[in-house]
Amino acid sequence: MTSPVPGPPVERRSLSVVLAGGGTAGHTSPLVATAQELLRLAPGTRVTAVGTARGLETTVVPAAGLALELIPPVPLPRRPGPDLLRVPGRLAAAVGAAAAVLRRSDADVALGFGGYVSTPVYLAARRLGIPVVVHEQNALPGLANRLAARITHDVYTSFPGTPLAHATLIGLPLRRGIADLDRAAARPTARAAFDLGPDRPTLLVSGGSQGAASINAAARGAADGLLRAGISVLHVLGTRNLVPTDVRRTDASTGAAYVPVAYVEQMEQAYAAADLMLGRCGAGTVMETAAVGLPSVFVPYPHGNGEQARNAAPVVDAGGGLLLDDVACTPAWVTAEVPALLGDPGRLAAMSRALTGTARRDAATVLAQRTLAVAAEQGLRRRRKES
Repeated sequence: MTSPVPGPPVERRSLSVVLAGGGTAGHTSPLVATAQELLRLAPGTRVTAVGTARGLETTVVPAAGLALELIPPVPLPRRPGPDLLRVPGRLAAAVGAAAAVLRRSDADVALGFGGYVSTPVYLAARRLGIPVVVHEQNALPGLANRLAARITHDVYTSFPGTPLAHATLIGLPLRRGIADLDRAAARPTARAAFDLGPDRPTLLVSGGSQGAASINAAARGAADGLLRAGISVLHVLGTRNLVPTDVRRTDASTGAAYVPVAYVEQMEQAYAAADLMLGRCGAGTVMETAAVGLPSVFVPYPHGNGEQARNAAPVVDAGGGLLLDDVACTPAWVTAEVPALLGDPGRLAAMSRALTGTARRDAATVLAQRTLAVAAEQGLRRRRKES
């Protein structure tokens, strides 16, 4: 009896993951962190990010070495009017464009991080029979992820108690540069990178990737007083907010420096340089500062659904941060209170210790692993269907 002649080897295609998220760093940062983990865990994986031409993703995603596909934006008007009537047509066009991306990418899974970019991708994936994985950054979920939670059981959150169906708490995906940061060890190099004095207490100010008018005004107004107190200020104003009068200056008597910049690509350097942060409390800022042990004064965005105050609550309740109303964030408050905080090393150390355990550092790995598992299951179903 002769043995059967073996057929040609079956070529297994590499897994393909499409990630959707854009607009601000709140969506792009966890997207990039997770994409990098996907490639670390499964180097042959094809990773494609989806965004719009309006968002920060047009710069940060290519800078991270990731492929980026653009679809038309579908902004939701805040008030009834002619723009509201255009939403269905715009959404249909965006879903069609998202479906084309999913087909071109031969996607096994769509991983979304919320925001208006994600909704068309979720709807297109459902239409094409492609499984969806969702990550929600904020304590209060947005419309896109509330919709997606109805069509998938693979839903992951950054904060406990986020009201989404099927939610599993894993934390916020952080880039390894942040998740692995040792602030004390990195401080000398970080301060040298921003030309800050090596031994002076340093305040980091940031209103997020787009900046915050009230925080910027408070920091600008308090800068001279902080410099006289011997406190250096690293002020990240936001990409559109740096003006000609925002110039570096140094106090002649104390040597403390005011360093204004539009944007910081590697925020771990800014965190390492700082002893205290004053900023908004988007999910990224809260989880990143908690993970690296940086005490913070959080100033929630005063409009919307109150999600930022909810984001900060676990850290504030643990004693690792303070909550300051937007109207109370004034030059007078900063001038009086920041030197008092920075002048009390024992209190700062206690706040830093209180942050231990408030933010997981492995969320990017966990989310990447679970996304790859969903993609592998989809790939197996494809092979069974084709055989």
